Amino acid sequence: MIMLTGFFPSVKDARELARREFRLLVTILVIVAALWIFLVLVDAVRAGTIQQFDDAVLLVFRQPGHPEIPKGPAELVEVIRDITSLGGGTVITLVTLIVAGFLALRRNYKSLVLLVVASLGGGLIDTVIKDVVGRGRPTIVPHLMEVHSLSFPSGHSMMSMVVYVILAVLVTPQLPDRRTRVYVVAVALFLTLMIGISRVYLGVHYPSDVLGGWFMGLAWATLCWLAAWYVERRRTARLSTVEDQHKEKENT
Repeated sequence: MIMLTGFFPSVKDARELARREFRLLVTILVIVAALWIFLVLVDAVRAGTIQQFDDAVLLVFRQPGHPEIPKGPAELVEVIRDITSLGGGTVITLVTLIVAGFLALRRNYKSLVLLVVASLGGGLIDTVIKDVVGRGRPTIVPHLMEVHSLSFPSGHSMMSMVVYVILAVLVTPQLPDRRTRVYVVAVALFLTLMIGISRVYLGVHYPSDVLGGWFMGLAWATLCWLAAWYVERRRTARLSTVEDQHKEKENT
């Protein structure tokens, strides 16, 4: 019986292994599902089958018969512009650089690489997809702020999903209790949600642009986290193997 214990994991180890493998499965399913939804949206945009829905939602945010006038008090437009700036290139770049500097000072290079790869890769992916799809900005309502790039997917929505979710992932392991971790993730998702809605309210993106940005951003952020987890797991396994070899040499 004593000899067999070395070949079988303990109940605690078995539960931890099952939990880890379940999380891995869920992570892969999230990536696959997000990419599938994104591709469905791309097909709908290119075929024009979602155009009627997009136009209808844009008009919901405008006064009936006066598409140039947004619903709500006049001050709301400035509030929405402030919210949308949280997903803009300037703010996203500043947040990324500030956090990257902090991680460099703490010599947390694994998190630093994850953040930089996710943000730079997300920006590149957004640019490439915009050029491939080639969708113009909405014309059914006037824009409430100036825009210049193509429309699908929404870069604000995608980059806010990538950067804020990655930051939440980096922060949560340092937090003491589950409620606080859930709160941080919820805040990241709430910011992303509000930024996406702001793009539709301002008339600079179709709803499908925002949905495409969210799902592509979710897929990319999750894939980056999965790659970082896999690299760390391989590194830990190698270190464990080296330690076992050293112990065997010492015993002989």
